[in-house]
Amino acid sequence: MPLHHAVLALLADGPDHGYELKGRFEQAMGPQWGGLNIGHLYQILDRLVRDGYVVRSHVSQADRPDKTRYTLTPAGHDELRTWATSAWVRTGGFRDELFLKLFGASSLGPDALDALVTAQQQTYVAELAGLTRLRRTRADDPLVTLLIDAAIAHTKADLELLGTAVQRLAPITDRADTAPPQAATGAEEDRQGA
Repeated sequence: MPLHHAVLALLADGPDHGYELKGRFEQAMGPQWGGLNIGHLYQILDRLVRDGYVVRSHVSQADRPDKTRYTLTPAGHDELRTWATSAWVRTGGFRDELFLKLFGASSLGPDALDALVTAQQQTYVAELAGLTRLRRTRADDPLVTLLIDAAIAHTKADLELLGTAVQRLAPITDRADTAPPQAATGAEEDRQGA
C-alpha cells in the first residue's frame, strides 16, 4: 500500500515530527484502517528523504531530546499531486480468505458448505452492527465515515454473495458428496488387514 503517499499528504499540511505524523494518520484514517507502526513510518520517512520528496531538520528542545522535523519539498508536492489525482488500478487480484474457505467447505460436501455459510453470515451481521455503531461515533470525521461506509458496503456485498453460494457451488458439493472415499495408503491397508 502506498503509505508513503499518505505521509506526503500529511506533510502537505505543514512540517511535522514522526510521532505526531503517526497520531495524525491514525486520527485521519480512524480505527477501521488500523494503526501505523512507528518503525515502518520512520523507514518511509527515510525513503522519502532519500528520494528528495521530504527534507529533515533538527529542532532543539531544552528539556527533552532534539526532534527531527520533516518538511515536504516541491518534488514531494508534485509526487503527491500525481498520485492523488490518478485512478487506482487493482493489480493483485481479489484475494480473500472467504473464497479459500468456500473452496474447502464445498470440497467436503453440502453440510460443510452450509455450516460455513451460516457461520460467516452471522459474523458479517455482527460486523455490520459494529460498523454501524462506529459510524455513529465518528460522524464528525468525513474521511473516517467514508471508510466505514466502504466497509459496510463491502460487508453487505459479501453477505449477498453468501446468499447465492450454496446454490452456485452445488455442482462441486454434489460431486464431493457422492465421491467414493480415498483409497487407504499401503500402511493403512496393512493395519486394516491385520
